[in-house]
Amino acid sequence: RLFLLRVEDAETPGNDWDEVLRNERINRKVLPPYLSHIISSMVAKDLATYEPQKQTRSVLLYWRSPDDWAEALHSWATETAQLNTILTFYDITDPPLDSELTGIPIPLLRKAISILGKTGRAQMIGVADGEGVRILAGR
Repeated sequence: RLFLLRVEDAETPGNDWDEVLRNERINRKVLPPYLSHIISSMVAKDLATYEPQKQTRSVLLYWRSPDDWAEALHSWATETAQLNTILTFYDITDPPLDSELTGIPIPLLRKAISILGKTGRAQMIGVADGEGVRILAGR
């Protein structure tokens, strides 16, 4: 799964997006101005967000909505018996057994945690090596 798309990906061959942005067999490729237009359209439709903020050449793609990621996070914590346990972001993004959350970008994880926090199902916690979260049973 690719989460980050940059205008530069259309300019630079040999990256993870080659299969999507180039077709060498018919000598076609997505040009940077068109990719920039696609990116801005995706942001306008809430299918992506600029990452980092305050620029328009790189986006974080929402393969699932942040609400869906929040539900996936809560389900994962429930299924792995980790409710009420303090978890680091690393514990979630790189668990011993791969899950649908494996490799999720930290900004998207933060957004999902924020959504759970608004419903009383998560609590951000400062831990020694960064940020952590406690997923609560809630609802």
